[in-house]
Amino acid sequence: MKPSGQCRLLTATFAWLAIFAPYLFGLQGATAHASPHFQSIAIPGKTLEDNPLGDPVERRVAVFTPKLPRFTSKLLTVYYLPGFGGSSEDFLGPNGDEFAASFQQLADTGMPLRMVVPDCRNRWGGSQYLNSPAQGNYADYILDEVIPLLEKHFGTPATPRDRIIAGHSSGGFGALRLAMMAPERFGAIVALSPDTDFEVTHRPLAEEYVVKSVSQKQMDSYLSLSKDMTRPSSNLVQIMLGLSAAYAPKGPNEPGQFHWLYDEKGKWQKEVWQNWLEEDPVYIARRNPHLFMPYHKIYLDGAEHDEFGAQKGAKVLRDLIKPYTRVNFYESPDGHADHIEERLARGLEWIFDKKIRSIKGQ
Repeated sequence: MKPSGQCRLLTATFAWLAIFAPYLFGLQGATAHASPHFQSIAIPGKTLEDNPLGDPVERRVAVFTPKLPRFTSKLLTVYYLPGFGGSSEDFLGPNGDEFAASFQQLADTGMPLRMVVPDCRNRWGGSQYLNSPAQGNYADYILDEVIPLLEKHFGTPATPRDRIIAGHSSGGFGALRLAMMAPERFGAIVALSPDTDFEVTHRPLAEEYVVKSVSQKQMDSYLSLSKDMTRPSSNLVQIMLGLSAAYAPKGPNEPGQFHWLYDEKGKWQKEVWQNWLEEDPVYIARRNPHLFMPYHKIYLDGAEHDEFGAQKGAKVLRDLIKPYTRVNFYESPDGHADHIEERLARGLEWIFDKKIRSIKGQ
């Protein structure tokens, strides 16, 4: 007896499904596994409204969620702060692929972690992730807006100790300072070549001739906040302007204005430099080494040939806080911005008491 037309149709349908079902139902996961990448999520930026520099309020965060086995019970989040001038936008294109691949590899070896990268750039390039009337409230943006909104989207961790904050260079500074401001909000910190011990990392830059030679006329132009302002031709001057806005604002009555390290005659202003030091993690820890929680795990690193001497400050900070919290320092090979993906992964391996990788120099 010949099969009916309906039977033949069912047989063909099942055969078609047998061939294509793995692609239909597994396509998204397989693609993510083959080419891991970040997705973007918009953050309204209410905490940045009316910022004095007129910078964008609504911004995108970059989020990487690794492909996970079905039995995975929970996914911890790493909030990663890029260095000066960096932002989530750098991770939403091809530049984020290496970080995504690194986090997928961690997940594949038993460390499933979500990576979140905010956008905290401003007119000067970087905000140092601080609140300042000269730039806007970027600490509030992360603590009170980015983290709560993303946890509403992805789910709140079982305990604040499941949050990890990390960063490199200015982002390493930001990770340390945010953890100092709100220690109960995080369980671990990974600070790679962080801006610490400003006498070592910042002062030599501030004393460069191109910085000292900025004229009063130029400063007036920069501080005019005009949209057609001529930007400094020197990247170093631009960085110093950004750091000044973060560290030495004139106050809430003069939004957008900050003190420069030199007066009109080019003389070093000690009182302005003191404002900078008040934000230095090493300076702060010297006065109060109990800033971190006893349960915190803090991973510090610095490059062997760090152009800014960040490894020196990281070692000093380690020694100051070591009696009161769990802290580790690692000197990575090569320079300040080398091997960042591997260095971050190594720090996370230490946080989770996993086998720690060795990083080979160039």
